[in-house]
Amino acid sequence: MRAMSIAPIVQAGTPVLRQRAAELDPARIRTSEIQSLIETMIATMRAAPGVGLAAPQVGVGLRIFVLEDRAELLANLSATEIAERGRVAFGARVFINPTLTLIGDERVGFFEGCLSVNGYAGWVERAAAVEVTGLDEHGALQMWRVSGWPARILQHEFDHLEGALYVDRMRTRSFATAELAKARYGGKSAAEIRALMEIG
Repeated sequence: MRAMSIAPIVQAGTPVLRQRAAELDPARIRTSEIQSLIETMIATMRAAPGVGLAAPQVGVGLRIFVLEDRAELLANLSATEIAERGRVAFGARVFINPTLTLIGDERVGFFEGCLSVNGYAGWVERAAAVEVTGLDEHGALQMWRVSGWPARILQHEFDHLEGALYVDRMRTRSFATAELAKARYGGKSAAEIRALMEIG
């Protein structure tokens, strides 16, 4: 088994993060170039570790993202955090040329971080449920209608393809280093966090 390469993750301020990524010609999906890119993205996401990664984050302006939420990443969360976020473990998925549709009017807020805004976190309101369609790593059409944390990851990664970062959507007064956000808000319910931000 060959070792997967790990790519450097570009940081906020890098132009590719602020440009709309280009559609990928489906005929290129099975090429060694794109297959290698997808493998590198998954390996880089896991090594970070993170739950999602878009091609622009490794300096490639194409409409591809990968996501995965492994059980070990949930291990340090409280039962309240897991339940409120609707967080469930799922295996690696690849979306190419995705389209995203928000489902319903419900919005939920939680802290988000980003591998391209390394070391920081902010409170972001997002749709509770979404439907994403796109091609998988084999070029087959797929659709995923999901709620909870997977829906948040999908919206976060889709934003990357549009040239947006979570800091564009966050409640600005919540912005903090990831370490301080965890120390102050970790283990608390969404209502408790909102109250702390109001008086903070």
